[in-house]
Amino acid sequence: MPAIEAINPDTLPDAPSMGYSQITTVTPGKMIFISGQVAWQPDGTPPPATLTEQATIAASNLGKALEAAGATPENIVSARMFVVDFTLERSQQAFGPIMALFNGHKSAFTAVGVTSLAAPDLMIEIEAIAVV
Repeated sequence: MPAIEAINPDTLPDAPSMGYSQITTVTPGKMIFISGQVAWQPDGTPPPATLTEQATIAASNLGKALEAAGATPENIVSARMFVVDFTLERSQQAFGPIMALFNGHKSAFTAVGVTSLAAPDLMIEIEAIAVV
């Protein structure tokens, strides 16, 4: 049976208190499953009003989660982006900060349009699977 480890660094919001883990790893051959990252911050600052600003925070949170698990964006094998009221224009607003995090790395990636996310002020969420 593989060993499953939950990682919840203090650099990310307190996920266990909300019923999930920020990061889950499985060994052997460490696979890393990162929960959907949104524009929530550890200090409770409300999400900004624009999609680009929210994408920047969500991408930063994804980077912090990868780092806490001993990975980098280059270790991502699959990622999904969920955008409220998805359009081509909105996808372009969201992709910039996310692609900056990926820094040219090309993993499997899916963009999904949704009507809402976990809170009414959230516009974007990104989840990833990485392997180290």
